[in-house]
Amino acid sequence: MNTLFDLDLLHAFVAVVDARNFTAASRHLNLTQSTVSQKILRLEETAGLRLLDRSKRTVRPTEAGEQLLGYARRMLSLNDEAVATLSRVSMNRTLRLGLPEDLASAFLTPVLADFIRSHDKVTLDVTSGLSQDLRRGYDVGEFDLVVVKQRSGGKDGVTRWPDPLGWLDSAMHPVIEADPLPLVAFPPHGLYRSDMTQALDAAGRRWNIVYTSSSLASIQSAIADGLGVGLLPLRAALPVHRVLTEAQGLPEIPPMEIAIHHRQDASALILAVAAALADAIDRGGHGGNTGS
Repeated sequence: MNTLFDLDLLHAFVAVVDARNFTAASRHLNLTQSTVSQKILRLEETAGLRLLDRSKRTVRPTEAGEQLLGYARRMLSLNDEAVATLSRVSMNRTLRLGLPEDLASAFLTPVLADFIRSHDKVTLDVTSGLSQDLRRGYDVGEFDLVVVKQRSGGKDGVTRWPDPLGWLDSAMHPVIEADPLPLVAFPPHGLYRSDMTQALDAAGRRWNIVYTSSSLASIQSAIADGLGVGLLPLRAALPVHRVLTEAQGLPEIPPMEIAIHHRQDASALILAVAAALADAIDRGGHGGNTGS
């Protein structure tokens, strides 16, 4: 036997029990008394038992009705809870953002936290990763907005900032004189890696990649500990690093840029997030944006 109770019938049943008569229950439910009576009869047919004692002036639940009453209240309460939860979800808006790891961990996450606190109906789905992966995801619709690092010189991006690069060595354990030059790099096809190796090839400098990581913090530590030289944004240089120049025989590398990408028909919320992120990037030392 697969019995399914109708919540509408349970609602009428609880109303009659609470009112103790059909007339008051019908007024509470804004239904005719005959309609309420029909609902109770249908519920009793479903249960296969008599649920209300109508023999006296005051309607009372039978023994079976008393047992059903607790379940009915719980089922109706769960229904109300589900409706309320879905109502809140429908009012919320989820914004899908992509941020490079170094920018996210440095100063953008506090901005996003502030944004959430001032927009209680907004949920953020933030992904941190390599710029090439974030841009690829944005292009196929996985993100509403991304902040990426890209090659300078184009007009791709809503707002852009120059992001100069520098050769970094360990301040305590320099390896610049080693031959071949040991390198610390991001994974193949990651930013800066091909710039670094191609520039060294053009300069006739022998090199060898000794450490690879997709984590900026790991790259910074490896350089500081003397594993090798790395090419990073100058903003990523730490006191434990030494910034190398052409005087050490290393070629100058054209600057990259930081760019915000969102669609032309972006919602007001996306525009607000973009403005907050742009302000944070400006305050983080990347003034002089070249927004198109």
